[in-house]
Amino acid sequence: MRSKRRASSPHRRGRPLASLLALLAAQVACSDTGTPPPEGRVVEGVDLDVLFAAPEPAEVAAVSAEWAGRTPGAAGVVTEKDSTVSAAGLELRVRVLSHDAGGVRHFGAVLTPVGLAGPAPVVVYAHGGDDGASVEELILTLGFVGSSAGDFVWVLPSFRAEPLRFGGAEWTSGGPPSPWDRDVDDALSLLDVALALEPVADPDRIGVIGLSRGAGVGMLMGIRDVRVDRVVEFFGPTDFFGPFVQEVVEEALRGSLRDLPGLSFLDEEFIQPLRRGELTVADVRPELIRRSAVLFADRLPALQLHHGSADMVVEVSQAESLVAAMAALNRGEPGFQAFIYPGGTHNPLTMPGSIPSAVAFLGELRTLPATASRPAG
Repeated sequence: MRSKRRASSPHRRGRPLASLLALLAAQVACSDTGTPPPEGRVVEGVDLDVLFAAPEPAEVAAVSAEWAGRTPGAAGVVTEKDSTVSAAGLELRVRVLSHDAGGVRHFGAVLTPVGLAGPAPVVVYAHGGDDGASVEELILTLGFVGSSAGDFVWVLPSFRAEPLRFGGAEWTSGGPPSPWDRDVDDALSLLDVALALEPVADPDRIGVIGLSRGAGVGMLMGIRDVRVDRVVEFFGPTDFFGPFVQEVVEEALRGSLRDLPGLSFLDEEFIQPLRRGELTVADVRPELIRRSAVLFADRLPALQLHHGSADMVVEVSQAESLVAAMAALNRGEPGFQAFIYPGGTHNPLTMPGSIPSAVAFLGELRTLPATASRPAG
């Protein structure tokens, strides 16, 4: 159980959460994580029935124990660039930072509105896709947030083996890629750096907003670190044992690879080695578990979910799997809000009202009790 839990306020858009819970609660017993797939699916020598069988409690506990033993750290901090920009109606101090994250040199940025009085809540922006992080993209996002963007310290991690871009310059984080898994280590270590470096940042009021790949990262951050008070996730993967992932993996085994975030890595590191017999099912199953927020739903902080019914990148069944898991835990509003948008695609602009809902949800961080300001370090 999380020792730090705060509820959110109701805020409805899209299909109401109550309707989703009513529809999906009856399906919990046969949800994606509870019902084995049909028998007899051996593809390229890989028994998909065994690969995607519902995880045993001991398997899930083993991943939790492995997470607890990780110490990514945040040593050797270097300020690579420190400048002020005017954008999105704000004057922002932008610091590009590098640090040692468990033996990997990692880059990220911290954006602080000039004149922001502390202690102020912190929001981590977890980007989507595989092309790296961009300060300009975050600033563009702040334009949609509006004037309230000036109330937060913003933290922008890159993920290992990818670039961080700002002002025409580029810094590339070290280490091999590890979508959704070590991504979380990278984001949490940068958060540690930001909290130590920025005196107005409040360590007791932390939110995450993530899109697609970054949404999966945000949920896993909330699961792994009780400091995270709330997460807003847009169309993120939640269940690597669900039918959507099973279909994608079967296609990859047959030599057809979809253009999906993180899939090239999974195919190269796990799927093809499994097909060639270089890895076993027992080797690969923990990799699926540690990327499946739905298996750790009882550890999620306050969460707001947004997904379009016509999403062709991350199928809406991923959202429905998490809704079913939360229903089984009797988690509903105000601490869990889910909005499914009929006809919505892999783009928040196709989800009417989603951005104001997200802004309001994160905005509640401002009303939580603040800690005392800390001296500059």
